[in-house]
Amino acid sequence: MAMDRAFFASILLNTGFLLLEVFYGVRSHSLSLLADAAHNFGDVLSLGLAWLAAWMAVRQVSARRTYGFRRAGILAALVNGVMLLAVTGGILWEALRRMHHPEPVQGMTMIVVAAFGTVINLGSALFFLRGSHRDLNVRAAFLHLLADAGVSLGVVAAGTGLLLTGWNWLDPAISLVVGGIVMGGAWPLFRSTLDLALDAVPAHVDPDAVRKHLLGAPGVRALHHLHVWALSTTSTALTVHLVLDPGTDPFGLVRDLSHEIELRFCIDHTTLQVETSESCGHCPLQAPSHGHLDLG
Repeated sequence: MAMDRAFFASILLNTGFLLLEVFYGVRSHSLSLLADAAHNFGDVLSLGLAWLAAWMAVRQVSARRTYGFRRAGILAALVNGVMLLAVTGGILWEALRRMHHPEPVQGMTMIVVAAFGTVINLGSALFFLRGSHRDLNVRAAFLHLLADAGVSLGVVAAGTGLLLTGWNWLDPAISLVVGGIVMGGAWPLFRSTLDLALDAVPAHVDPDAVRKHLLGAPGVRALHHLHVWALSTTSTALTVHLVLDPGTDPFGLVRDLSHEIELRFCIDHTTLQVETSESCGHCPLQAPSHGHLDLG
């Protein structure tokens, strides 16, 4: 519910400011304002996608969709990253063109509108600060808004410099600097979300440490088919086949390992298939706690 209110308020504020920036950007001939408006347009769309993904993530599972729609958050974060890269690339391209052909700009209009935008974007980012630490989708929205605040602050600097010096090239120059900063933040976000979409091990999990922990458990002789991937932006899954020494209690092992893996590696959906060296059957049984046991 709190995230719903945060998304609604941010979309409303940023849409209003976007219209304001387009109007005054055209009126003042400011590339910085128009570039920021284009950036804000991408963010409004991204916030809408993130909100939709957050809503879909909590929908009930079905016989067809046994995991529900939790991966929608990953897909939305990936789209956000792509859009941020694309919009920022457009800003940089136009800024380079304007460096060779500067246009007269109204500095005071830039300063007032951009200062207003800085306040709006920082205020909107605060709505997502708490959720950004545990949800990649919310983190994408948080970074988008921080990036917008940085762009707006850069426009304030460009407008101030224009008033003091009369150098029209400051407008595209500031756009280049801010665009480069935004691009530097967008690339890691894009890479991390692309990895999650391709079922890579989430960044917070060390697969070697997980392997060593499992092999160090009493009664575990070997393991194979170890897989760790993200079910959503907040949930991580693990599956593995464990080869046990004869006489090892598989139920107790699954119970203990599932609990340890969740506490130590923040993996909340664990499926363990246990086997002996003599057999590899498939007789699934439900084990206590969070793990699942396939006993061969």
